[in-house]
Amino acid sequence: MRRLLLFICILGLSSSSFAQTKDTSWSNLSGLKAGQEIQIVEANSKKDSGVFVSVSDSAISFTDALGERSVLKQDVRQIKLRKPNHRLRNTLIGTGVGAGTGAALFAGAWSTSGWGGTGRAGVVGAGIGGLTGTIIGAVIPTHGSITVYRVSRK
Repeated sequence: MRRLLLFICILGLSSSSFAQTKDTSWSNLSGLKAGQEIQIVEANSKKDSGVFVSVSDSAISFTDALGERSVLKQDVRQIKLRKPNHRLRNTLIGTGVGAGTGAALFAGAWSTSGWGGTGRAGVVGAGIGGLTGTIIGAVIPTHGSITVYRVSRK
């Protein structure tokens, strides 16, 4: 039993090391494509956001409202790739989940004697649940980013 537990612990440690990201290498930036949204955090904690243009061994270039700009490698603390907005996807998922849940709850809770049975109750529940799910899905935050480069603190 102890050997099995030791084996599971060793297996767990090795798999957790694979989950860690290697985001400290400047060469990671070569995988960026022109036109992708990025955010640069400078050493003085100033944040710049814009559209990636190019990268060299000494600097990264991007375009923002002020035009094309570059930040030297030694001035960069972190670079993040902005994920696309998923508001429509979240809204549609919320609508589907809400409609299904509402239909099931109303059909299960509605009395068969009364307004028209479980079929009509399911339709009413789907409408109410779908509307509620649409609203919740639309307001779920959709922003996010992936860290591509980070200066390791020593």
